[in-house]
Amino acid sequence: MSLSQSSTLVETGFGPVADAFAKTISDNTSTGASLSIWIDGAPVVEIAAGTANRKTRQPFGLDTLATVYSCTKGLATIVVGRLLQDGRLPSLDTPITAVWPEFGAHGKGAATIGDALAHRAGVPAPRAEVDPVAALDELWVADLLAAQEPLWDVPKHHNYHAITHGSITGKLVHNATGQSLGTVFRREIAEPLGADTWIGLPEEEDGRVAWIVDETTPPAPDPEVDRDTAYWAERIGGFLGPLPLRGAVDVPPFHRYELSGVSGTSTASGLARIYSATVVDTNGVRLLEPGTVEALRAERSSGVPYFVTGPAPYQSFGAGFMIQSDWDPYLSARSFGHDGAGGQVAFADIDAKLGFAYVTNEWGDWQRGIAVTRALADVLG
Repeated sequence: MSLSQSSTLVETGFGPVADAFAKTISDNTSTGASLSIWIDGAPVVEIAAGTANRKTRQPFGLDTLATVYSCTKGLATIVVGRLLQDGRLPSLDTPITAVWPEFGAHGKGAATIGDALAHRAGVPAPRAEVDPVAALDELWVADLLAAQEPLWDVPKHHNYHAITHGSITGKLVHNATGQSLGTVFRREIAEPLGADTWIGLPEEEDGRVAWIVDETTPPAPDPEVDRDTAYWAERIGGFLGPLPLRGAVDVPPFHRYELSGVSGTSTASGLARIYSATVVDTNGVRLLEPGTVEALRAERSSGVPYFVTGPAPYQSFGAGFMIQSDWDPYLSARSFGHDGAGGQVAFADIDAKLGFAYVTNEWGDWQRGIAVTRALADVLG
């Protein structure tokens, strides 16, 4: 498969990585992807191929913005790290009620900030039915979560907070700064790095967003999963309805909402340079201190989740970041980042001084990005 005209950089020795990338695109006339790898603060791979919009035949280029879904959680975690460093947020072991008193209702005050970021807060979905449009206001959702009873004894268990993790993080950042997480992200992270990355996309950028192609078949209900578990599993991922995930992600207004867990848009290069800047000076910017990185990536949640809907492998989490697990091995045990629905993968590696991002508009699993990561591991030795 040929790469797009804007695909200009494959440093010597990284050819096998580019080859692995090309194999991830099943039909370059309707789908596409982009890959960016930065090492020691500079790009070594910047490539794109395929189609960003099959209706207009717009090619998938280096400047194409992809919907990165839960990769947004990693970006939000970097914002939290910045606030921890300069004291705008207290330590991860501080009770969450020190920043958000209302969250202590119904026994949830036992959670620390770190617990909440590690999916242990007991509120992976609202108990009440919500209007999908109203729920696009993540601070409104946060207030709803603060008032409700948790789904388990907090912080004893963990379960992925697919959408509400962003509500929690967004509320913490808002209470600490008086501004939205998306605003802080652009000012303190994206703009200093020149990263083409957004949580809340300006209207004038809509034309660069790749349109999702989803030809997968939703899995059939598992008869072995009890009714209560199945109910909550569906609500955790879909209480907003189809808008932000599988049905209408290409409606331009979606990208303009600041949903700190799911609505990020970025080029691959934007994501990779941001992650690069968490472990090494990049474009004159170092986002996180080594101690902050260690605190955020230290394992807090792993293994069997509270609502079990399938067999292993399961994800592992620090305080917001995904870390190496059988779910996604990343590059090494010193990697941290976050995957996104549909196959997006973004992470940093401390020892390799590396930022990595693979983004695509073809809905599927993470094996494509993992295959590219394996090729990279072979190249790096």
